[in-house]
Amino acid sequence: FPFRLFPLREHGMNWRARPLTCQEIQAFRKSKEVMDRFIRAYKLMLGFYGINLVNEETGELKRAENWCERFENLNRYSHNNLRITRILKCLGEMGYEDYQVHLVKFFLTETLVEETLPNVKRSALDYFLFTVRSKEKRRELVHYAWQHFKPQSSFVWGPRDKLQKYR
Repeated sequence: FPFRLFPLREHGMNWRARPLTCQEIQAFRKSKEVMDRFIRAYKLMLGFYGINLVNEETGELKRAENWCERFENLNRYSHNNLRITRILKCLGEMGYEDYQVHLVKFFLTETLVEETLPNVKRSALDYFLFTVRSKEKRRELVHYAWQHFKPQSSFVWGPRDKLQKYR
């Protein structure tokens, strides 16, 4: 079900699903109806994960009221991490790069700062981070992750010398 909601230009787990073409992506992005449906699908999946979209303009997120029970599900079933990676990639394809940044930062905060999603931490660092299209925003997120990673000396997702000099 999420595979049809979040199509990509690459094959996913469902090999019967045809990858999108660049022309299809452009057509989707030009259609208000398609983009409205896309945002509804995004909000639906966020709700399933215990997250609310607070601001449709910026992509700002917060925990939903049922976050505790939903985070339990996220921690228990790692297949959700594949879906989240797919959603993040699709956000980039559809022109919602700011949404990508907010979703990745949400997961970095929950895994590294709040420590509520320990079983999502590796996916957040290995995959979610690197779906962010903006090189500048990705660098900011890697720096944020480095600042909160324990022990900092074990952080392998960016060069330590550059992280120390960042900003």
